Amino acid sequence: MSPFFCLAANQQARYDNAPSTLIPVDPILATLLILALAIVAFVSNRIPLGVVAIGVALALFGTGVLTLDQALAGFGDPTVLFIASLFVVSESLDSTGVTAWAGQRVIAHAGTSKSRMLVIVCLLSAALTALISVNGAVAALLPLVVVVSACTGITSSKLLMPLAFAAHAGSLLLLTGTPVNIIVSELAATNGGRAFGFAEFAIVGVPLLILSVLLMLLIGRFFLPTRSGTTMPLDLMRHARMLRNDYSLDLDTGLILGHTNGISEVVVPPRSDLVGVTVSPGMATPSGDLVVLAARRGDAILKGQKVVLQVGDTLLLQGSWNDLERHTAAPGMLVVDSPAVMRRSIPLGLGARRALIILAAMIVALATGVVPPAVVTLIAAATLVLTRTVSVTQAYQSISWTTVVLVAGMLPLSTAFLTTGTADLVAGWMLTLIGDSGPQIALAVICIATLLLGQVISNTATIFILAPIAVSVAASMQVSVQPFMMALAIVGAASFLTPIATPANLMVMGPGGYRFGDYWKFGLPLALLFLAFAVFYVPMIWAF
Repeated sequence: MSPFFCLAANQQARYDNAPSTLIPVDPILATLLILALAIVAFVSNRIPLGVVAIGVALALFGTGVLTLDQALAGFGDPTVLFIASLFVVSESLDSTGVTAWAGQRVIAHAGTSKSRMLVIVCLLSAALTALISVNGAVAALLPLVVVVSACTGITSSKLLMPLAFAAHAGSLLLLTGTPVNIIVSELAATNGGRAFGFAEFAIVGVPLLILSVLLMLLIGRFFLPTRSGTTMPLDLMRHARMLRNDYSLDLDTGLILGHTNGISEVVVPPRSDLVGVTVSPGMATPSGDLVVLAARRGDAILKGQKVVLQVGDTLLLQGSWNDLERHTAAPGMLVVDSPAVMRRSIPLGLGARRALIILAAMIVALATGVVPPAVVTLIAAATLVLTRTVSVTQAYQSISWTTVVLVAGMLPLSTAFLTTGTADLVAGWMLTLIGDSGPQIALAVICIATLLLGQVISNTATIFILAPIAVSVAASMQVSVQPFMMALAIVGAASFLTPIATPANLMVMGPGGYRFGDYWKFGLPLALLFLAFAVFYVPMIWAF
């Protein structure tokens, strides 16, 4: 080994095994200051979440609070790998049309009844969330709900906020419902308690979901506005019929769209290689992968004749979904509607059976607990790629790297809270404040703080901040950590009061035509319900 690499290895070993002395300060003071600056950065929304999280990890190392190994340990933590691989599983269900099929089948049975539609939308959202996360479920069901809303005459604003809020309730059904569940489970296991079972969250999640849906039914007519949204997601079958009429095609819609083949409308942009190329309906493209079904120039349909393409001409191409995605992504053409997006609306498309089989095997393995959760989901994600259910590119793109970096960067803050005694100090202040009121009052104080903070910053970041304090309070009172961790998961899911609380809340804001104040009006009763469950119901099941 060269002297340079020997020197580098020795320097790395020094940093790995000893705290940094770049800016030596009191560890507790440094931890609290870093926490305060992180909260300000989160609330300001001016700095990307991932940058804030990385800054937290580096600041803990730079101030000597943690060693380099401790500061960067989150990036190799099993919890982070578990969360990342779940995104790939979620992508497989969405890209193969499993979510589209489930949504269409269930929502089709709702008829035109507003109450029945709301209940079905909520239950479907909750069930899907339990498997693929809050944001994934809302993103998958949002187009379906808006389209069904337009077809049935039910205002989308009456359904979309319940869709998002039911997803938050559904996150408490299974361990896989949200990263928060995984985090509190690991914290419980490493701080004198035990990990929660795969379906243990359902003990609180099922009754909470039922009561949430009933509450939304009761208050929806009073607190949900009647407005039209600003966007209209693509209705694939209606879009196909429109294209058939616009281009005067003599083909049935079923022949244009299928599990393996589709269509794509592209525009010839300036300086494209297509300018000057001669095409005619029915001919294959130079690659031989796609067929030109028709062409338009302005309002004129260029049918049954050879056409020399000009800037602004529009082509309707047909081919396999994979070929359409590959060729329309190449320079020289502007795609009107992305084939990758259109493909997801095909119920039970190519690879759906494989996705369902792998999902079922993953759930069984997680439920039995024979293999560590991170190993199970990593195997599931790898199998999806190896069976070509999900491409390598899809797998990488499906992962919410912001979430991954946020969790990995904030994990060391929890470590710092526990190892420096900061959590004990804050817990001591809290215990002094509440006196001899008992663990339930302490639980209530922690839950209220979590609920309020979770409306302005990520619920994941909120849990990282409050969980170490809850652990210290439980240890000081010599009570079980289990009810504290479960309660944190519940109030962490109660992100109902602002649109910025979660990405799911923001997703429905435009399509539902909502305003900032609509959220707290409809969400406050639900937030109080979640708080009551956390403070009163949880200790009945997981005793102090």
